[in-house]
Amino acid sequence: QEWKNTVATWDPQDFCNISKVVLPMDAYWSPPIFILERVNGQNSNLDYMAVMHNGSFNSTQPFQVTLTCSLVILKFPFDTQTCNLSIASFLYPAVTDLVMKMRRTPAEMMKDSQSYFLTDGEWKFTNLSIIEHIEELDDGEFSVVTYMISMERRPTLYILNLILPTCALYLLDMAVLFGPSSLEEKINFQIAIILGSSMLAVILNNILPTSSNKPPVIGTH
Repeated sequence: QEWKNTVATWDPQDFCNISKVVLPMDAYWSPPIFILERVNGQNSNLDYMAVMHNGSFNSTQPFQVTLTCSLVILKFPFDTQTCNLSIASFLYPAVTDLVMKMRRTPAEMMKDSQSYFLTDGEWKFTNLSIIEHIEELDDGEFSVVTYMISMERRPTLYILNLILPTCALYLLDMAVLFGPSSLEEKINFQIAIILGSSMLAVILNNILPTSSNKPPVIGTH
């Protein structure tokens, strides 16, 4: 966060060329902001801010946060999800007191985000867009900055552990059904295939996300 305070200024030449000081967060006013989609989180202990001689304040507080996000898993495991992270302050109206603006462009933020996202896990960071808008609440207008984060699921693990075995079972079922085997052998094969399909159905039920109103296509067949 960066903001200006025209009262907190000084001439560095009058103070041993000191142009920057670090103060606790409660020493001066700071913008009270919060994340709308936040349900849980862990704040950092860096409750300090840097004050420049020209009245520029800078505060950096890294923290971990858990957000709510509406998932659309119809194309699971080939789905792409978009989650919002909205930063707002509903204590100061945007018209007269506080307006939040992004200093960097979405392309610059995207580049930084990709450099920080180092894990090679299930999700792939694909896009980041930023929307600055005004939210109306209780006859007041408040400034909101929304980050739209797009993540693409990596389907390789699901293809190897779920889709390929399921296709193999169906092909084996067709081969046994139209093969020259006896009726008793066909029944034994069918029972084995049913057991295998049941195991895959249990695995599918355990890995499918449950936070969507529409079930995925792969779960309806």
